[in-house]
Amino acid sequence: MNKIIVDNVELMLAHPVTTPVEWIGQSEPMRQILACWMVLDKADFALTPRVIGYPGIGKTTLAIAAARKRSQDVYIMQCTSDTRPEDLLVTPVLSQEGKIAYHASPLLTAAIKGGVAILDEGNRMSEKSWASLAGLFDNRRMVESIVAGITVTAHENFRAAVTMNEDSSTFEIPDYIMSRLQPGIKIPFPSREDELKILSYSLPFSSQQILDLCVTYLQKAHGLDLPYSVRDGINTIRYALKLKESGESGDNIEELFNSALLQILGDDALDLDKQALARKNTGVHLSSMSLGDLFFSDDESLNPDIDDKD
Repeated sequence: MNKIIVDNVELMLAHPVTTPVEWIGQSEPMRQILACWMVLDKADFALTPRVIGYPGIGKTTLAIAAARKRSQDVYIMQCTSDTRPEDLLVTPVLSQEGKIAYHASPLLTAAIKGGVAILDEGNRMSEKSWASLAGLFDNRRMVESIVAGITVTAHENFRAAVTMNEDSSTFEIPDYIMSRLQPGIKIPFPSREDELKILSYSLPFSSQQILDLCVTYLQKAHGLDLPYSVRDGINTIRYALKLKESGESGDNIEELFNSALLQILGDDALDLDKQALARKNTGVHLSSMSLGDLFFSDDESLNPDIDDKD
């Protein structure tokens, strides 16, 4: 493990991600994230975009592939609701000899070495955790670890992106942080041609028949705005092929694919129209509701909005 001395404190650095990835299709999101990371002048600094989309649509893959285009190491920080400020920076570890070793997070390692940091599922973190990073994502480009007692100024080549699922929890991030995570880059569902290429690349051992079955299914789901992604398709194909190889489930590929769908995506997986209708009927549009609507019926005399409805 690499080590470095910062303010007389020895830090153990994290390892970069070495998993090979390839971004297939959708050149516009790639162009946008690379544009965010450009620096046009000494007075300029790189932007930290939010990469937004459904789970499994390829947000992290896009960021990794963009970093590889820049020939930079990639470090991924997995964010959760339990992520603490120091988890994002430096973690003290007690060795068997009773000495404390300070381990830099993937994010801090990227800032020190000039790599690309990806904060995965960033909209799951608390405001307290985000607050510790405010200075890193503005023109100061600095971050302080209270635990290790050090201040790190980011390397000039340091870049970052934050992936976020497209749901309401995105808006829990405070405005002063959101203003630093700009712009938002949305990844739409891929076209049929691109989705087929992605599946073929990820599953080179699959038959054309099951690839076509999967793409047809996913494209219909996309058209109904259901949150099924290429990751779901890959998992379904993998499982269906394993069932076939087990020799106890028959050889009918379509039946195996449908069986795998039910186990992976749930009992209603084969009825996409029913799911779309249920999704539409259960949707709650809070923007069209007033405070009184949440607690009172329309004809209740205590409803503070009763006068407005007459």
